Amino acid sequence: MPELRKDPITGRWVIISTERAKRPHDFASERPPRRGGVCPLCPGNESMTPPEVYSIRREGEPNTPGWDVRVVPNKFPALKVEGSLGKSAHGIYDRMNGIGAHEVIIETEEHEKDIFDFTEEQLFKVILSYRVRIQDLKNDRRFKYVLIFKNHGREAGASLEHSHSQLIALPIVPKRVQEEMVGGYNYYRFRDRCVYCDIVDQELEERERLVDDNAHFVAVAPYAPRFPFETWIVPRHHSAVFETVDDEVASSLASILLTTLKRLNASLSNPPFNYVIHSSPFNEGEVEHYHWHLEIIPKLTKVAGFEWGSGFYINPTPPEEAARFMREVNF
Repeated sequence: MPELRKDPITGRWVIISTERAKRPHDFASERPPRRGGVCPLCPGNESMTPPEVYSIRREGEPNTPGWDVRVVPNKFPALKVEGSLGKSAHGIYDRMNGIGAHEVIIETEEHEKDIFDFTEEQLFKVILSYRVRIQDLKNDRRFKYVLIFKNHGREAGASLEHSHSQLIALPIVPKRVQEEMVGGYNYYRFRDRCVYCDIVDQELEERERLVDDNAHFVAVAPYAPRFPFETWIVPRHHSAVFETVDDEVASSLASILLTTLKRLNASLSNPPFNYVIHSSPFNEGEVEHYHWHLEIIPKLTKVAGFEWGSGFYINPTPPEEAARFMREVNF
């Protein structure tokens, strides 16, 4: 029988539709052929991107080959860094200038290498780059939040094949993060505990939805997932702010993120996916009721009229089944 499940953080309901249940092999697809043409993210083509704002290098000067990770402004930014916010109102409507920063984190020199194929050391360097860029952008008082995200595959919104992720610095806190903050606060107010810490404790005890764990993190299929094979990576110990992680924790994150993505890849044959990092807003800091985390969302189903009209999501794969399959798959 189908189930309605409630997310304990945001209060969002989802439908686990066992009547249309899908197994992992139902989602598997062939790897699309590589696109041709010149790649602006490859070494030797540094002049095709705006000048780098950060890099981790083995050799060479900025904007030349010899880098392991390179961060550049997006050539076609969603928001622009120059100017003032210019907040104003027009009757009941509010507006401001499109001020922000939009950067591309080029994760590897090797065009043919997907993130599943990285070493832990390479992914560690990518995570360090996230940390450095957020810390730098945090100094701009116009910005209240920086969202780190990765689009993998055409269906997930990746316009370039070369492995990369992005960040956008915003003058407002995203609605989804606000919902998590409010939900975490309400839970803490009534129970005097962090809801994310309680989730970690329960998932480690029950292990039904546990995908993987190490000294610093758990990877879990959330109890009320919006999408099949949705997976969260959550610190085992309370931490609200991503950009304060030390090198040991960043290395541990690289390890569990890599193994989780390898499990996902082996389970679903190179699925398109997005991942995002949600962290406490700049003006909130290290609060007791919130927990930074990384959400991985495979793009396996379509959001249609019912979802848009109701705010419900229909998920055809129970999270317990997805977690079990990912735990047991060979990679």
